[in-house]
Amino acid sequence: MKLLVLALILVSVYSHGQEQYADASLAIGNREGTLSLSYFYNWQLGKKKKFEIGLAGRFTAYLGSTQYYITAPAELTSGEAGPLVIFTENIPANIDTFLVKNPQINALNLAINLGYRINSKISLGFNIDAIGISFGKNVTGNYINAYQGQSETASPTEFNLLRISDNDLGTLNSELFGKYLVNEKWGIKLAIQFLFTEYTTDSEVQQVPEPNDRFRDKSLLFSTGVCYKIKR
Repeated sequence: MKLLVLALILVSVYSHGQEQYADASLAIGNREGTLSLSYFYNWQLGKKKKFEIGLAGRFTAYLGSTQYYITAPAELTSGEAGPLVIFTENIPANIDTFLVKNPQINALNLAINLGYRINSKISLGFNIDAIGISFGKNVTGNYINAYQGQSETASPTEFNLLRISDNDLGTLNSELFGKYLVNEKWGIKLAIQFLFTEYTTDSEVQQVPEPNDRFRDKSLLFSTGVCYKIKR
């Protein structure tokens, strides 16, 4: 995070312009969906201001039905917790399931945004949540492993942190998007949204290969939204 802050300071010094905008998006997946509200502050780079990098505040409200949350910690799912975990296959014997009938999680995160402006109307980009908090109602779910099942209560994991793949903690949203400006102020956005949501059970229900109370759902959703330019 310190390197990110330093990079953004350098970008702000050497950038050729700034842009602020807000957007609202709806996303739909398999028996699940999200509402996202965001505020972006971007710095535009280069003589033609084609590239942009920025920060965003994003609120994501997630709602689902009959979702299967699986063992979350990387040291269990992959047997290691280093940066190369993204290239490591999961270990099925280490992964248990927590079935939640009606999950609902809210997340408020600071996000990182990268973009490229193709022309005055069209731009492409990627953004991802970096750090924040989650909140929502407690749920009762069914913990399932290879041998037994049991009822267990859980709550949204409170702290969110981007740490690469299964090393991540909590609920984090990311988007690969395309944006089209209808006029000087308003635009429309289409996106593929990849979302991690996470619950922490009240007890360490998983005991093998070691005690664990964190369970994650990975969701791929299709999103559409509108954006409004506040200042340029």
